[in-house]
Amino acid sequence: MNRLPTETRVQILQMLCGGSSMRSISRITGGSINTVSKLLIDAGLACAAFHDKTVRNVAAKSVQCDEIWSFSYAKQKNVKFAKAAREASGDVWTWTAIDTDSRLIVSWHVGDRSQHTGIAFMGDLKARLANRVQLTTDGHKAYLTAVAAVDFDADCAMLNKIFATDYADAGRYSAPKRIGAIKQAIMGEPDPELINTSFAERQNLTTRMSMRRFTRLTNAFSKKFENHCHALALYFVFYNFCRVHKTLGATSAMVAGLIDRVMKMVDVVELIDAANPVPAVRGPNKNREADEISN
Repeated sequence: MNRLPTETRVQILQMLCGGSSMRSISRITGGSINTVSKLLIDAGLACAAFHDKTVRNVAAKSVQCDEIWSFSYAKQKNVKFAKAAREASGDVWTWTAIDTDSRLIVSWHVGDRSQHTGIAFMGDLKARLANRVQLTTDGHKAYLTAVAAVDFDADCAMLNKIFATDYADAGRYSAPKRIGAIKQAIMGEPDPELINTSFAERQNLTTRMSMRRFTRLTNAFSKKFENHCHALALYFVFYNFCRVHKTLGATSAMVAGLIDRVMKMVDVVELIDAANPVPAVRGPNKNREADEISN
């Protein structure tokens, strides 16, 4: 089984988490696009398993949730016109929950924006927390159903933002002007001072800056839903365990007490190798290697 040198694999993974497209990575590193794709898949599977095992019993005080939009193969409105559209093509929403103290991405889930996805997301978030928290979301109504469905023991609040309807757009992609926000207590006794989604929204910006798949107005969007999920799994492990937060002076996982050192991308390569061991040599080749060792 042939494998790229560790240094090359580290470089590819770093570029995947640094905003480079897969085609550009292939050109710079000299590896084929299939090799880069295979490494992404292996890294995604290994990182998803590592996150699921390690990010547990998180002691948090305040958690903010939000969703970030992207798409796979084609935007939802264009799927019916696309040729040979794959399954799960269309709009893709990534739900994230961030601890406001450590900036740790406690939970993430990929799907649509329905209440069914929200329930799965909230169930996973609940299972990873060690204590009662204050939970703040935006005004998306699916959160109300999800929190009740999983019996989330938290002080819950919503931040409903108000946008101007008569705002003259400066350009086609300009966002409407925000003119206010309403803080609404949903359950328990949430602290009004902690009702905001600023950390979650800032993390969404970091995601768009760090992954080429989220860059608007390019052709670097995900062509397969599965690869989109693999890229997110790799990125969130990088964000939590490898990326030193400038304000905190440590990684989010270190601040949250999940690990005592800064992980390097070579550690991610080791996770991949542990999940995909090299098959043992069989047959005549095995005997030959044994003879060579004895000699």
